[in-house]
Amino acid sequence: MAQPDQKKFFENLSGAGKAIAVLTSGGDAQGMNAAVRAVVRVGIYVGAKVYFIHEGYQGLVDGGENIEEAKWESVSSMLQVGGTVIGSARCKEFRTHEGRRAAALNLVLRGITNLCVIGGDGSLTGANLFREEWSGLLDELVQQGKIDKESAEKYSHLNIVGMVGSIDNDFCGTDMTIGTDSALHRIIEVVDAIVTTAQSHQRTFVLEVMGRHCGYLALVSALACGADWMFIPEMPPADGWEDQMCTKLSENRARKKRLNIIIVSEGAIDTSNKPITSEHIKDLVVKCLGFDTRVTILGHVQRGGTPSAFDRILASRMGVEAVLALLEASADTPACVVSLCGNQAVRLPLMECVQMTQEVQKAMDERKFEEAVRLRGRSFENNLNTYKLLAHRKPQSELPISSFNVAVLNVGAPAAGMNAAVRSAVRVGITEGHKIFAVNDGFEGFAKGQIKEIKWGDVGGWTGQGGSLLGTKRTLPAKHLEKIAEQMKANQINALLVIGGFEAYLGLVELLAARGKYDEFCVPIVMVPATVSNNVPGSDFSIGADTALNAITDTCDRIKQSASGTKRRVFIIETMGGYCGYLASVGGLAAGADAAYIFEEPFDIRDLQANVEHLTAKMKTSIQRGLVLRNENSNENYTTDFIYQLYSEEGKGVFDCRKNVLGHMQQGGAPSPFDRNFGTKIAAKAMLWISRKLKETYRKDEGRVFANTDDTACLLGMRRRALVFQPVVELKNETDFVHRIPKEQWWLKLRPLMKILAKYKTSLDVSESGQLEHVVRHRRPIESEGVPA
Repeated sequence: MAQPDQKKFFENLSGAGKAIAVLTSGGDAQGMNAAVRAVVRVGIYVGAKVYFIHEGYQGLVDGGENIEEAKWESVSSMLQVGGTVIGSARCKEFRTHEGRRAAALNLVLRGITNLCVIGGDGSLTGANLFREEWSGLLDELVQQGKIDKESAEKYSHLNIVGMVGSIDNDFCGTDMTIGTDSALHRIIEVVDAIVTTAQSHQRTFVLEVMGRHCGYLALVSALACGADWMFIPEMPPADGWEDQMCTKLSENRARKKRLNIIIVSEGAIDTSNKPITSEHIKDLVVKCLGFDTRVTILGHVQRGGTPSAFDRILASRMGVEAVLALLEASADTPACVVSLCGNQAVRLPLMECVQMTQEVQKAMDERKFEEAVRLRGRSFENNLNTYKLLAHRKPQSELPISSFNVAVLNVGAPAAGMNAAVRSAVRVGITEGHKIFAVNDGFEGFAKGQIKEIKWGDVGGWTGQGGSLLGTKRTLPAKHLEKIAEQMKANQINALLVIGGFEAYLGLVELLAARGKYDEFCVPIVMVPATVSNNVPGSDFSIGADTALNAITDTCDRIKQSASGTKRRVFIIETMGGYCGYLASVGGLAAGADAAYIFEEPFDIRDLQANVEHLTAKMKTSIQRGLVLRNENSNENYTTDFIYQLYSEEGKGVFDCRKNVLGHMQQGGAPSPFDRNFGTKIAAKAMLWISRKLKETYRKDEGRVFANTDDTACLLGMRRRALVFQPVVELKNETDFVHRIPKEQWWLKLRPLMKILAKYKTSLDVSESGQLEHVVRHRRPIESEGVPA
């Protein structure tokens, strides 16, 4: 990593004289187009020539019109399109030496020595082999008289950068591949739709999802919808699973549950390596239980549709990083893959990732399934461990004996995913042996005594529900401290789990300050961030923000589409977020906005004028529509109406304007797969922390829990690559309490990307890029604090 005094800026890198080609290969995945768009625009921005290679490696071998120079406008309107616009094809010729020689000739004739490949492990392995053979291929072309020696010397080495586009998320070294999140969106949309019809008829549904060799989609969708049973290739069920599954399904029905959902990965197998098919499971359920059972095979629906906000941002960030890697590459640089680790874009040696991916398959072939799960990486392993914790209720006799009572409450505005977090916390708490109490209507309800025990079955079906089923209020505890303390004493509450936004954080600060006066608050307290605004200090992400981003992105797509007939129209869109510009900025990046006005980046009339002029120039090209986002509190004088009127006046004769205030639709709706999964995992981790702290702070001689140290009141947040417990006291210095935002916010670094992709000259600090890392092997499941999740 560059030293602070050796800062590296994107605008100082030059692509002059360089040519970059981009191709998509193998199976298509939503978000590939966003990656292509980013590579093209960033390449052109730095002065390089950029080429599309149509139809993947087939186009590379065939040459001719398949290799076409890209212009800035060529990638307009690609962001929201699924699949790959430049085409993808399986290519047998490229697997032959002659085919690769023809491909090398096509690149050299155009002076292309930088190749960006978006595909799966097969496509990337092919690219690496091509690179290794490059100098030999050029020698052969010289001998055949197809190129001269000068060309061979001038283009003597080929740089390769890969981006993984695969809905299966089966590539080691990256937490998420391009397309996985969108595929989960398709699956969850189907599950949510099926749940309503299954409940009506008391049916069992067997859902088959993609994943021939990798069970990621099945695993995460089972977590996200609270499936009754799941089959994945990495975890064949133990012998006798048929009886176990039927017992579980009938127990659930006996508890008044009107439906059962079973999710099967297409590559699911049993311990003797025989396939477990969806039809086999259906026949089994019908034969053993006589339940009305239906099979739904999702198939290629999972590959289709528009990319999610997450995939657009992921692909855009990776595209920028890929061009950076190509600009900095030398003859000695190994081919690398741009990937995501936690919240960081990183570069990893391509072949290390490919070898590890192949090792997973080898471990599975050798029936070393635990090893295969470990090799899949920490994200997969944590998902699996969380699923095991939540899916199957242990008999009472197997539960640890605990005399502790834990209260769970929601505080602040509702956020999609809160219910998934509550469900997870309740079930993990019960598994840990505690009694769990649910508090209705936040601290206000607590003071009024709206508190009662909540059981395992009470939270069934909660993951897919939007809003807050417990009820939530913005009321802070300061005015009700005495009554809350009374309720905690009356119900013998030994720990608190608070799920909410900035009010929840302020509430923890107030409870902490009251510990000196009330012993009742001297218990372990942990907060899980949940707010669409994503403005809680100590966490890069909050539950609910991803759902809000998808609502903004979907609406922007529709609004932009409405202009396709009228042309020359600019839309001004107001987003939520209080003083936090996260939704406006990241939503702007995902929707392809021209500008996003936020409080954190002050702007004046000159900036507004420059934006109008920029849009006027854009309207003279073939792209004849604009999108401008404004955070609701970005400026008290430059209101949405003011900006709308200014743009309308200044754009007269060139473009007309429309405005749209998105309002509370950003808070509503069913939670996205990311929010369901994030809420489930983070709340489970919080409850395990509570268990640990209860044991540490229990005073046997007094027969009570007493916790008054700073580290017993924490916020659990996502920091860069890890989920970390941070004492609330330490976060005070990081908080701007007046504007209810953290003093430093990671996503501000993404703003220049949005500007570059909209053709603005700007400064982008890339000091953290450029370090080639290595694939880390996890040898054991990790449960310590500050561990990546």
